[in-house]
Amino acid sequence: MNRSCTRLLSSLCALLLLPLLLGLPTAMAQEYPASDSTKKGAPYVPTPQHVARKMLHLGNVSSNDVVYDLGSGDGRIVIMAAKEFGARGVGVEIDSQLVQRARRNARQAGVADRVEFHQGNLFDVDLSDATVVTLYLWPNMNNRLRPKLQRELDPGDRIVSHSFDIDEWPSDSTVSMGSSSLATETKTLFLWTLPDSSNTK
Repeated sequence: MNRSCTRLLSSLCALLLLPLLLGLPTAMAQEYPASDSTKKGAPYVPTPQHVARKMLHLGNVSSNDVVYDLGSGDGRIVIMAAKEFGARGVGVEIDSQLVQRARRNARQAGVADRVEFHQGNLFDVDLSDATVVTLYLWPNMNNRLRPKLQRELDPGDRIVSHSFDIDEWPSDSTVSMGSSSLATETKTLFLWTLPDSSNTK
């Protein structure tokens, strides 16, 4: 086998192993390539629609709420919050192409007047208007966000996280549910409600 063929085989093996290293199903990693991780710190993996709906139910979202989705991707959670629950929504996403896609999706869903999407770092956004915050981030990101969430949210505001909890912050509720993409996979959702205590601000 010549040197060119050897290099080609090595490259193919690396591509096949990449989904396993990232902890993603192979098909998912192919649909949402790892090159995105250079900007986001993690590959873009959208929340399944039925999981997004359960997150909003768990957060008891209503027309009185303002839902902030940190790392909003294609905007599906914010758009669903507006279309199915009557809430207002704000998505924060660092990837400009995903922000543009989310805005198109909002227009197509007929809720562009109730939602907005901002490109930027989720640590820089002001959360003081939020009543519900949704997350699908790596555990270290959740942990880093905790002081900001406790500082900027008000008593009674809710936080719902898909798959990952927040270290040393016991959740008020957890829900496990099946995944529609992989029959053997279980999704876990975590809910926190900001207590009526001055030390949360």
